[in-house]
Amino acid sequence: MAKELTDIQRKELNEALEKARKAQAILETYSQEKVDRLCQAVAWAVANRKTFLGLTTMGIEESKLGDYESRINKRFKIRGILRDALRSKSVGIIEEIPEKGLVKYAKPVGVIGSVVPTTNPALTPAGTAVYAIKARDAVIFSPHPRAKNTSFETVRLMREALKREGAPEDILQCLQNVNMTMTQTLMAECDLVLATGGQGLVRAAYSSGTPAYGVGAGNSTMVIDETANLEEAARNTRLSKTSDFGSGCSADGNLVVDSRIYDDFLKQLEVEGAYIANEEEKEMLKKVMWDDEDHRLADTVAIAPQKLAKIAGFEIGEDRKFIAVIGDGVGKGHLFSGEKLTTLLAVHKYEGFENALEMIKKIYDYGGKGHSCGIYSFDDEHIHQLAMLAPVSRMMVRQPQSKANAGSFTNGMPMTSSLGCGTWGGNVVSENVNLKHYMNITWVSKPIPEDRPSDAELFGEFYNAELEE
Repeated sequence: MAKELTDIQRKELNEALEKARKAQAILETYSQEKVDRLCQAVAWAVANRKTFLGLTTMGIEESKLGDYESRINKRFKIRGILRDALRSKSVGIIEEIPEKGLVKYAKPVGVIGSVVPTTNPALTPAGTAVYAIKARDAVIFSPHPRAKNTSFETVRLMREALKREGAPEDILQCLQNVNMTMTQTLMAECDLVLATGGQGLVRAAYSSGTPAYGVGAGNSTMVIDETANLEEAARNTRLSKTSDFGSGCSADGNLVVDSRIYDDFLKQLEVEGAYIANEEEKEMLKKVMWDDEDHRLADTVAIAPQKLAKIAGFEIGEDRKFIAVIGDGVGKGHLFSGEKLTTLLAVHKYEGFENALEMIKKIYDYGGKGHSCGIYSFDDEHIHQLAMLAPVSRMMVRQPQSKANAGSFTNGMPMTSSLGCGTWGGNVVSENVNLKHYMNITWVSKPIPEDRPSDAELFGEFYNAELEE
């Protein structure tokens, strides 16, 4: 049986929902100009360097997860989200298509329940707040218990920014007495759920009875073909793998490398800071990363490579940035070809691009289907073949995966901190969750000249006029 809320939790949630609905009703009356100003105010309250440095330190110390040097750069993601938000319309008419007689009007969805992951206790609330305010929604955040104080502080800063602008603070709220039961109740009683976290959480969101956007599991895999710039590919691999100690679902998990460049590429990985584990060390790593039932062990998630090696029972140099193991196969039964979520990746060799594609298929049949893949190649046919085959929602070409998937200033992906994985990953969308997902749209349709092809045009060679007599 489902657990019941305590009286304190029930009271807090009831009050939060009531305050949110009152605040959202006021926000809904604001002009586009005022809404945009509020987006700028709350974004700056968190994304300025001094403040985000403090939130980064707080989040890492509280959760004991993540890397300070790379996490502080996540403040630029807030800038990207703000950029995308400010370039869009969200009040009144947002699109007109005269030739079809269509006019689209944006409407808020109401109160959003946002579940915050432990690895992004500041970024997720800030990014969600910008899009939500732009869409004229209120948000109640359910922080991860392991990083809740950081999320409290992030939301407090944004509430102060709203107050300074004369807007209701309760547009943004953060639950205090949070646990899974309270999170599930919030999801059932709000108007829209944004669930970023493990698969159990996402399944709970989808079963809450409330429309929900969730994310699938990742297992980002990169193909490096014979045309790749090895220095670029190795450098981007390091950037992606080491970002926040590999805690993101987009961090490189597998490299599938052409045999003709394999040895040179391994050497270039070492130049970039890779430690190539031997077979004995690989077995030691396996024992501390997975249990006897092949479940990923939490204490080796998102940690420095030196700490990972030490837990496994060996030492690596302080200058090493990540660990690489040589793959012994891909797919079921080959644990290192699955998601790692730490500063370790697996390198696999292929001969013939058709075999690379077959390896990709097996890897995603094992785990991470729907999320992302990438390729380092200047061969457009290889890029096309991978795009045609890969069961993923996004594919980066010659880019550091974990810094590109969710949008960057050097690609056109919508900025976000939530990556839909389509039906492959059990999600309703196969795109980056962005502003349009925070809004309802009213389509207004006016008559147009008849647009009705003849039956002969529609049915082509199958049309038989005699059967219509």
